Amino acid sequence: MQKKSFSTLLYSSAGIIVMLAIVIAVNVLTGVRPVRVDLTKEKAYTLSDGTRAVLQKLDTPIKIRFYCTQAENATPDTVALKAYARTVEDLLQEYQQVAGKNFVIEKYDPQPDSDAEDSARLDGLEPQTLTGDDQFYLGLSVNLADQHVAIPFLDPGRDRQLEYDLTRAITRVFTPDKPIVAVMSSLPVFGQPPNPMMEESGQTGPPPWTLISQLQDDFSLRHLDLTADKIDDDVKVLLLIHPKDISEQTQYAIDQFILRGGKVIALLDAESILDVRQQQQQQQQNPMGGGPGNASSTLDKLLPAWGLAFDSSKVVADLNFKLELNGPNGQPTEAPAFLGLNSDGINRDDIATSPLDSVWLPLCGAFTGSPVAGLQETVLLHSSTQAELVDGTAASMDDGSLLNDFKTTGVSYALAVRLTGKFPTAFPNGRPGDDNATTNAPAPAGLKVSQVDSSVVLIGDSDFAADNFSISKSDSPFGAMATPLNANLNLLLNLVEQLTGDNSLIAIRSRATTHHPFTRIESMEASAEAQGEAKITELQNSLNDTQQRLDELQAQKKDQSQQLILSSEQRTELDNFRKKQAEVDRELIQARKDLRKEVVSLETRIKWLNIFAVPLAVTLVGVLVAFVKRKKNSAQ
Repeated sequence: MQKKSFSTLLYSSAGIIVMLAIVIAVNVLTGVRPVRVDLTKEKAYTLSDGTRAVLQKLDTPIKIRFYCTQAENATPDTVALKAYARTVEDLLQEYQQVAGKNFVIEKYDPQPDSDAEDSARLDGLEPQTLTGDDQFYLGLSVNLADQHVAIPFLDPGRDRQLEYDLTRAITRVFTPDKPIVAVMSSLPVFGQPPNPMMEESGQTGPPPWTLISQLQDDFSLRHLDLTADKIDDDVKVLLLIHPKDISEQTQYAIDQFILRGGKVIALLDAESILDVRQQQQQQQQNPMGGGPGNASSTLDKLLPAWGLAFDSSKVVADLNFKLELNGPNGQPTEAPAFLGLNSDGINRDDIATSPLDSVWLPLCGAFTGSPVAGLQETVLLHSSTQAELVDGTAASMDDGSLLNDFKTTGVSYALAVRLTGKFPTAFPNGRPGDDNATTNAPAPAGLKVSQVDSSVVLIGDSDFAADNFSISKSDSPFGAMATPLNANLNLLLNLVEQLTGDNSLIAIRSRATTHHPFTRIESMEASAEAQGEAKITELQNSLNDTQQRLDELQAQKKDQSQQLILSSEQRTELDNFRKKQAEVDRELIQARKDLRKEVVSLETRIKWLNIFAVPLAVTLVGVLVAFVKRKKNSAQ
């Protein structure tokens, strides 16, 4: 028996030593090359394919100077910023694992009057002033030779865009020159010189749109006519704003531009409000010029080749996203064809749209159909299912009948989409008109399919980009001030910025939220609350009935001379109702207490279950294994 005990002790000791050796070996190996496993459902801590593609293309070491103030005082602000700094460091470590030796991280603590603070200022970082006038640095600089791109402040509010911001900074350090963005439009987006009559009266023409002014800060803009028959190769993005009556030759130029790898943002329109106003002004200046004409725009040759359709006579009306406009006599009027999208109609997973909270689309058309093989569609903006398609001209003059005659189709319409991939040509027979040329010289052969992946963004409205529907202007002692009405301009700026960068930037998704609610607990709580609320509602109704009957009794009177005197029967009934009222009041208070008690009890049970379930399960398994072993040893 002693021999068996000694043998058991020897085997147990050997097993412990082996397990210890395995643990040490695993720690050593993971210390040399750390292994990270993302077990979250939405892969919140996994780098996007676009970021990996950018990092794997690095052939020259880049240096990341990461600045974070290590403040000794712990305030709510510093604690929150330090916690976010650890998130940034974790992400930088992810980048380093993919890029290897070509990704160098340097950490700095920019204390006041230190060399680190001087370096932070030289890199363009901006300190944040916290409570108590303390300054806190949290930013980084991406450096390559004498080029550097800074993120002056890493805003915790942009947590979901953190990966995109960092990857964009890396791509920009390799391309320091401003990208060229070409703009085509039938509207005066670049402003308009005054006519002779305006000059005589000292008036000026309309200024450039705020969108154009903001684009000029970060990009090199080029104005192209709608009759252009070629788009230069150095153009990164072509922005089309209401391309009304665009010719086949110009659409062919756009087609070839896309096939060469160029990117396009097209703001089409089923009923351009600004176009209608422009026609009305022209008619006032020249009454003999004829009546108003068409106010829609589309790309009738290109869209079918991509598999999409855009009905330029219909706009989307939506009961869930309708805006409130000033109607007759200044009365507010609900306009279902003037859409005010909130987060429910905005793609929360795409970088360009995830930070947006409000987009206004007046008289917006819809895109239908499915993209052809080789193209992938991403819906950026969409209506709710409480929507229908209505005539654009009628919707622009809606007098309230649109809301009265509304018939929902149950369809969620695509209002803005992005197509990515290899585009086919819309002109398989070459440049339109070449077959009628009188010269014998052969026409240059056009491309038939994309040489590289490209992107096209289509939006069913152009008015939303104008000042009228995006900003509010007001005078101040410091000059004219522009206040955003919504996120319309941010949407376009985000799209242009995204498309002018590396192609891989388009593949970067918005990082998933790390909020994981206990849905089962919430469902159980909701069920308990529903049962309790039903009882409370029943008691409340009883109380209301009692109070009503009590009021009726007190209002009764025999005649005008005895209006304050009740009979003995009435007095008895009045006392009974008062007792019932007090009783129902007590039951109501008790029901609310019971409801809260049940919810708290449920939370407590779940909490203790989470605390003890796993240890208890491990203990039971251990006891079971020990029991089985002991039984086997006894049998021997």
